[in-house]
Amino acid sequence: MTTKNLPEKLAATSELLINTQEEHDNMQREKIYDTPLDQIDPFPEHPFQVRDDEEMLSIVESIKQYGVLSPAIARKKEDGRFELISGHRRKRASELAGLTEMPLLVRQLSNEEAAIIMCDSNLQRERILPSEKAHAYKMKLEALKKQGARSDLTSSPVATKSGTAGEIGEKAGDSKDTVYRFIRLTELIPPLLQLVDEGKIAFRPAVEISYLPKKNQRELLAAMEREVCSPSHAQALKMKAFAQEGNLTSEVITSIMMEQKGNQKEQVRIPRESISKFFKSDDSIETISETIIKALELYRKRERSRDQAR
Repeated sequence: MTTKNLPEKLAATSELLINTQEEHDNMQREKIYDTPLDQIDPFPEHPFQVRDDEEMLSIVESIKQYGVLSPAIARKKEDGRFELISGHRRKRASELAGLTEMPLLVRQLSNEEAAIIMCDSNLQRERILPSEKAHAYKMKLEALKKQGARSDLTSSPVATKSGTAGEIGEKAGDSKDTVYRFIRLTELIPPLLQLVDEGKIAFRPAVEISYLPKKNQRELLAAMEREVCSPSHAQALKMKAFAQEGNLTSEVITSIMMEQKGNQKEQVRIPRESISKFFKSDDSIETISETIIKALELYRKRERSRDQAR
């Protein structure tokens, strides 16, 4: 059965199809093994999430109907088990589909070769989180560096060398400068990087914030929670400048974050400590906001009832 005979929905599922001619040629030369799923381990520090989302359900349905059309790529470990390089979503979908094994294309690869193939195959996904791309770019650039390629991971968010970073970016549709900016995101503390993934901190401010010492990043996170706001690019640059001068304190961060942005409407700010007794310490900003709004709606409804009763 060829992909021409498959439904359009299946043809759009990239991980179920052979991505490159090179991979197709290698498959013709190498043996494919049907391997028990419980013998397959994930790639160490795999930067891409495997989500049980709508796309995963689509892959599961396709596997139930057609099987795994494109073998995953793996290499054999010293203990006889297999390390998955490309195909983490296919493995998860196979589990959800009730399969006990899946086809593996087993190759002899160095650590660097395995890391490069893993990153390249996953960077073709339609939806990639900033944190996933950041760690993948860093992992691939470090692998290429060990192979002798020129690279500079941390000196500047704007690349000053051509070559490796540019080639990595070109393959994924990003410029070499963008590659370096994404790599900078790996310097963020996890809670701030998660806010970038959630779209609560924009990409360019996040890059500048990555230059702040970890202590200042934690203070910024606390200020964002207190003031219910996120930094603009200008505010991030200002904090970076204070940090470079050694003058960035918690008070300075709060002062900068309280500045009204040019396109920002006036907001009502409630200090978190003044309402802390009404909420759990781990309640999110969204939960607190929704609760306050509901409480005000009930209060207004009660006041209207009292007015009508008079």
